[in-house]
Amino acid sequence: MSERAPDGTAYDLTGPKDAPHLVLIHGLGLSRHLWQPFGTDFSAYRVLQYDLYGHGDSPPAPRKADLRLFSDQIAGLMDHIGADTATLIGFSIGGMINRRFALDHAHRLDRLVILNSPHDRGDEAQKLVEDRAAKVREQGPDATLPNALKRWFTESYLFTGAGVEQVREWRFRVDPDSYAQTAWVLANGVRELIAPEPAITAPSLVMTCEKDSGSTPAMSASIAAEIPGAEIQIIPFLQHLGLIEAHEAFATPILDFLKRTDP
Repeated sequence: MSERAPDGTAYDLTGPKDAPHLVLIHGLGLSRHLWQPFGTDFSAYRVLQYDLYGHGDSPPAPRKADLRLFSDQIAGLMDHIGADTATLIGFSIGGMINRRFALDHAHRLDRLVILNSPHDRGDEAQKLVEDRAAKVREQGPDATLPNALKRWFTESYLFTGAGVEQVREWRFRVDPDSYAQTAWVLANGVRELIAPEPAITAPSLVMTCEKDSGSTPAMSASIAAEIPGAEIQIIPFLQHLGLIEAHEAFATPILDFLKRTDP
């Protein structure tokens, strides 16, 4: 059973009360349960998993969505649970939200882990993403799902993996208007994250998968190049939702990064 923050955000809080905080941010159309396979991996930390506005068990956004709205959602959650600072681990749009948090609330950030997150797409790819966001607005959250699953999972896993059905279930639970707004943020929010001034300076790990067509290795390299000292890891073969197909491929480098950079 989830807990509720004052704004209605649904969250789970686990781990030792005196441990450093990790905040886990899921992607568009998913839910906080994306991170369940990492429970044992992160057991030494105080872990906050939550649902973005309009996703999972959280209510729709209190205003029109943008990256700052989601950044402030995290700050409010941290206030609620008494976390002065935290390490933010974000997947896809979650890796955009945690970068926005780094700009808005730098004094409350310990480290960043940016997973399969987009950056400067170039004009052609940017138009494709905006067109998909417009289609969602016109036809609903399910309109883009069949093609998305092909981009997110390897062909063998798409037909055999239990995680595919779970992703479908999460998508069917989203609030349609919130999903459409968040899809537009995913499409357009990258613009405010390119070469930010001042630069993000928190210790950072940037990861993606070799065959992630929407959050490419080149994009991850660009993100890392804009954060002084950032590390980068590319997971071979997998696509956008590689962390569902093979969570251990992500858990091992993330834990190594956390242990090396723990205060």
